[in-house]
Amino acid sequence: MDAETPALPTPVGAGAFNVYTGVAADNVAAKVIPTAAQLGLEPPRFCAACGRRMIVQVRPDGWWAKCSRHGVVDSHDLETQR
Repeated sequence: MDAETPALPTPVGAGAFNVYTGVAADNVAAKVIPTAAQLGLEPPRFCAACGRRMIVQVRPDGWWAKCSRHGVVDSHDLETQR
């Protein structure tokens, strides 16, 4: 990652848990990503840092997800990562 590109927020960045299934990243089952998530139609449901289930609100123009330990991330914040 270059110096100008900010890292992904903790709840959805590369972490110890799969953000769609909540399975530990070192587990073989964590490699399986649901089809809807692969197509970009599913918001993350689990925090990548701690594996906790997040509160997720889907809107017509995106979504936001909140981890009780690591805060809120909004899909609009991730647009710069595309």
